[in-house]
Amino acid sequence: MEFKGYSVIKVTLIQLWRKEGYTRSPCLCGRTAGESAEGAVNCRVAGSRTTTTDDGTCYLNRDVNRRRRFSRFIVFVGSEGEGMDVSMALWGQDGVLLANSADRLKHPCEEQDRSSSPSVLRSVTNTWKDGLLNRKRPFVGRCCHSCTPQSQERLFNSSIPSLGLRNVIYINETHTRHRGWLARRLSYILFVLERDVRKDMFARNVVDNVLNSSKVQSAIEEVVSEARAEDQEAGTHQKAVSKVTRKARSLLQEMVANISPSLIRMTGWTLLKLFNGFFWSIQIHKGQLEMVKKAATEHNAPLVFLPVHKSHIDYLLITFILFCHNIKAPHIAAGNNLNIPIFSTLIRKLGGFFIRRKLDEAPDGKKDVLYRSLLHSYTEELLRQQQFLEVYLEGTRSRSGKPSPARAGMLSIVVDAMCAGSIPDVLIVPVGISYDRIIEGNYNSEQLGKPKKNESLWGVACGVFRMLRKNYGCVRVDFTQPFSLKEYLDTQRSRHLPATLTLEQILIPTIIAARPDQALFNGEEEEHPDSREMSEEPWRRQVISNLAKHVLFTASKSSAIMSTHIVACLLLYKHRQGVLLSKLVEDFFNMKEEILSRDFDLGFSGNSEDVVMHALNLLGNCVNVTSTNRNTEFIITPKNTVPALFELNFYSNGLFHVFIADAIIACSTLALLREQTAETCEGELGSSSNLLSQERLILRAAGLSHFLSNEVLVAIPCQTVYQVFQDAVTRLIQYGVLIVAEEDQEELSPSEEPWPKKFPEPLSWRSDEEDEDSDFGEEQRDRYLKVSSSPEHQEFFTFLQRVLSPVMEAYSGAAIFVHSLLSPMAEREYTQKLFKYLLTRTEKGVAAYGESATHYLVKNTVKTFKELGVLKERYEDGVCRLELSATFQPQANRNKLLQYILGFSLL
Repeated sequence: MEFKGYSVIKVTLIQLWRKEGYTRSPCLCGRTAGESAEGAVNCRVAGSRTTTTDDGTCYLNRDVNRRRRFSRFIVFVGSEGEGMDVSMALWGQDGVLLANSADRLKHPCEEQDRSSSPSVLRSVTNTWKDGLLNRKRPFVGRCCHSCTPQSQERLFNSSIPSLGLRNVIYINETHTRHRGWLARRLSYILFVLERDVRKDMFARNVVDNVLNSSKVQSAIEEVVSEARAEDQEAGTHQKAVSKVTRKARSLLQEMVANISPSLIRMTGWTLLKLFNGFFWSIQIHKGQLEMVKKAATEHNAPLVFLPVHKSHIDYLLITFILFCHNIKAPHIAAGNNLNIPIFSTLIRKLGGFFIRRKLDEAPDGKKDVLYRSLLHSYTEELLRQQQFLEVYLEGTRSRSGKPSPARAGMLSIVVDAMCAGSIPDVLIVPVGISYDRIIEGNYNSEQLGKPKKNESLWGVACGVFRMLRKNYGCVRVDFTQPFSLKEYLDTQRSRHLPATLTLEQILIPTIIAARPDQALFNGEEEEHPDSREMSEEPWRRQVISNLAKHVLFTASKSSAIMSTHIVACLLLYKHRQGVLLSKLVEDFFNMKEEILSRDFDLGFSGNSEDVVMHALNLLGNCVNVTSTNRNTEFIITPKNTVPALFELNFYSNGLFHVFIADAIIACSTLALLREQTAETCEGELGSSSNLLSQERLILRAAGLSHFLSNEVLVAIPCQTVYQVFQDAVTRLIQYGVLIVAEEDQEELSPSEEPWPKKFPEPLSWRSDEEDEDSDFGEEQRDRYLKVSSSPEHQEFFTFLQRVLSPVMEAYSGAAIFVHSLLSPMAEREYTQKLFKYLLTRTEKGVAAYGESATHYLVKNTVKTFKELGVLKERYEDGVCRLELSATFQPQANRNKLLQYILGFSLL
């Protein structure tokens, strides 16, 4: 972070708020107004004396003689050579808290009138802000009431949400059975020794049991049969079996974990030391862990943890938290890229087992039947012995800050094991993880197109050393409510699962006149039975895919929103040209209230000023802080360099899913208004072009959501997109951003139905359970909307459109680049050229949003255009080549694709 025109000095202590010799700041326990005040006198989470204010907020009272990590301050004093009053202060181990003078900046809720400085969310929050200030944090993570209603009630009770948060890396003598001076000094060691970790808790005789399983024996026979060819000599078969068996044992020993309880204890002590060095806190909700612990002890079923994947530290984080709560360490499915000397031994003894990144292919390009059977049997054996699993569905760390599409290979093995009768049931636990700042810092090198560096022992050592020199803020881990896999599958069998349509089938009729499958779009689909058996492969694949999407959606929705996410989002999409510090604090406060109102939790608490400065410090390399000549106010501006924009975009994507439905509605409104304006110029609609049919708006939004299916999941599979967008429209109407034009409905309603009576299933809005006699559909068809002309509402609507603008700009750039594809080109080469084209547009200032050129977005545009039928794959000599499909050979159709995308873009 750059501060221009100011010299920096260090002082011992500044008390912005003074009471009986103590400084006050937000407590690490995260307790805010309205939450329980347990431990208000001596907060066990914070480890020091606290004060609880009238509204229930917990604050630290740090003794001036007890500095710990919070005793160093950096003060910015006037311009160089001048003695001006202190205008800004940073505190913390690395100067984490930055705050203006206490007499000048006030918390927004303490001020009676802010009307002179309208906020992007002020018009939204005015009507219900007072109620939210005293509300509790939402309890996130309940399992789906539609797919698993029995699981939702089984482990939950009304007292669980009130258990509150806990910082798992704060340990003192109160967390052990001992008291006294020596216990305080040895609290980490005593805590680790008292954890319940025993050798008999983990799997035994795994290698022999797997090799003797019928599935592996069949695979060995199959491999031997293929290898024997014409060799029919007497002893050949036995020798071949022995050789393949030795190979199977070797593969298995490279794969399996070998958990060591003593190493888990030692690692637990080490992680307590390390995590306290570079994290402020690691917060968990005690109620969520209570449900997981109850499921682990009271239910005779193994648990499968399915976390989102943000950082390499995720592996250690989950195991460490479970270890601290006396929950058995899970076996972790890790990529074989981590199978490096020394480090791989440590991973195995902590529960990791290594799998290939691509399960189906052997080095010769054929399916490796032996390896796949070993992995299936090993997973079944772990589940049969009641071992817990930890699987990362995304397959790799997210480079965009958003969840990547699920890869359900390991999940399908778990489903098959249960359906084969190896185990009676499995409990699925989605896990959300949020970081103020990931330990990798950013993925800019990969987003700039550089190849990923291979993991090495030296790289691990350098990474640990680098982490110890920095502070990465807070971490929040949310364990959602475990649900029964058996119950989920039983529910799916009783439902009608329509045939899945491709993106080409859904959107081509909208983009151009061609219709690849007229019958499907007329709703003339085949009738499907109401129940399915798992032996039916298409149904099985769809159910597993839906389950993976369901889990990732739940884990993402349960992930807490961190302060860096909000600040990065505001700087990119609200204040890209810079903003006064006081205005940024005000908008931050309004934004966090808006997030809470949507039932998303926050990973921070405390005064907005303090939290904003904490976030700015963590984002220091991406922002500039300059002073003004007026009242020593400060201006915060995002840096306009490509790496800075990429990094800010990564953190702002942490709340992409919070506003995605509203953002799609805002962009669809923009597209319809442009379309109707063009029709008005032709004299078709007269003066009513500013009114929008709600049904038409939601249909357009549904199309855009499918177009962006590789970017974000808008709805879980058991929910229709219409329900999601109906809720979004209703919310915008309540905010006053959209207005129902009731006076003009009757005269503007078309005399004939302009839309088909039945849309393709992915675009339909009726749920299976909806009563056919309901007037729900008719009620919506007569509704016309218009956008409020209020400046505040227009500002909020523009903010929503800007949230999607980088994505739409990337796709529009890709649609322009398609014109240059004159002959077949290798996919790798095409992707690289497209990336260079978009990056050049950014560097020359042609692109309005520099973050639209990330390599992740580029790969998604190529994938989407293949699914849409714009690009066609052709394999030559094992190389995938791309060429234009017959549908998009005509330039007119390529222009229609570009115009379709530009219609949603904010120019």
